Amino acid sequence: MQNKTSSWVLRVLITAVTASGFGHAAVADSNGRAVALLPLYKKECESCHVAYPPTLMPAASWSRIMGNLSKHFGTDASLDPATVKQISGWIAAHAGTYKRVNEEPPQDRITRTVWFDRKHREVSAATWKLPAVKSAANCGACHTQADTGDFNERNIRTPR
Repeated sequence: MQNKTSSWVLRVLITAVTASGFGHAAVADSNGRAVALLPLYKKECESCHVAYPPTLMPAASWSRIMGNLSKHFGTDASLDPATVKQISGWIAAHAGTYKRVNEEPPQDRITRTVWFDRKHREVSAATWKLPAVKSAANCGACHTQADTGDFNERNIRTPR
């Protein structure tokens, strides 16, 4: 039997690629319903990193991120105003609204959220520094299906 945290993580970080018939990456909303990733969001974000499920942080955090793309964690990720508006609207509609993400994480970093720390507490400091990992934000280094929105623990491979 799964514990509450595992059950929640599976609901939030579910991949509904085939089961839902979306045919591409999807995330679960706060009610566990599959929501296809906005293709524009996926395209723009995945040009540098995983397209993080918007349910992982509250809307206020995402709003600050989208409002400061010229200084996006040390990189200029600027987009044209129409693209920012479309992506921002989609993120706001699917941002986390449930108990576990109602607090805005420090520096609006998913990797600084309470649940992230709890789920990764067994990962050693040395693992985060491995050349294949580089940082906690590199989900795909260990989560082999991260690019499809699947962060299930069955699909973890820790680099050596």
